[in-house]
Amino acid sequence: MQSVIRAAIVVCRKRSFPTEQKSCNGYSSTVNEDRLRALADDLCDVRGVEAVALGGSRARGRHRPDSDFDVGIYYETDLDLVALESLAARWAGAPVPIAAPGAWGPWVNGGAWLNIDGVPVDWIFRDLHRVRRQCNRASRGEFSFHSQTGHPLGFLDVAYAGEVATGIPLRDDNSMLAALAERVSPYPEALRAALIGNLWQVDFILDGAQKGASAGDTAYVALCLTTAAMLLAHGWHALAGEWVINEKGIVPGVARLAVDSHGFSDEVASILAKTGSTPAELRGSVDKMRSAPRPS
Repeated sequence: MQSVIRAAIVVCRKRSFPTEQKSCNGYSSTVNEDRLRALADDLCDVRGVEAVALGGSRARGRHRPDSDFDVGIYYETDLDLVALESLAARWAGAPVPIAAPGAWGPWVNGGAWLNIDGVPVDWIFRDLHRVRRQCNRASRGEFSFHSQTGHPLGFLDVAYAGEVATGIPLRDDNSMLAALAERVSPYPEALRAALIGNLWQVDFILDGAQKGASAGDTAYVALCLTTAAMLLAHGWHALAGEWVINEKGIVPGVARLAVDSHGFSDEVASILAKTGSTPAELRGSVDKMRSAPRPS
């Protein structure tokens, strides 16, 4: 066990801040690595907080200048929400409502939206018991999509594993995040196979879309086409061994993967931009999506 933890610590240390992140390009230099680690220190003084990590696009070095800072707050026991509210107000310089675990839905969970010196910093609560469970499921090639506000396709439960695999620990005194990251790094082969194997759903969905197209049901066809595109994009990311945290950017993101996706992103963008309105146009869009490049 000690050797596993030592190896996990090495993995986490390699996931350091991207060079441009140190000065937080595009935002006030007051929110930088040192400031984030100071925030993590304050958070870990709150009862219930076990570890803190930077996540999202800024952890992966794929952020835009206006991207938020996503700060994952990992807990195992009840959080002291009063202390967190006081801490948030101190850092933001104004009152900040705290959403208790579960208030934002079963998977997004809870947290707070802060504005620190004009910079959006999101606190996101993560229950370590659930994170461990999803890391185990990911390693076995198990996954599900769950209904969740803000996630039109559904929340991919093993995204919790992706968060620890791609995040940058800011405080992880007991190496909990390090050990979990080790468990799902590199990208689990079983999960890759499962997500690609799940693509049988694409043709099933598109068969239904053809029926909707014949009836001129533009909304239903558009929903089917988008769902098919996102499932295919999940498959492409799995093929490349890239974690998906949510749907945002998943289709255009295929073009950046280290695999030949045969123009998938551009082709799908073209289909979705012109789905049509007549039955003939809608059927044509369904046929085009069916022939879009697929991972295998």
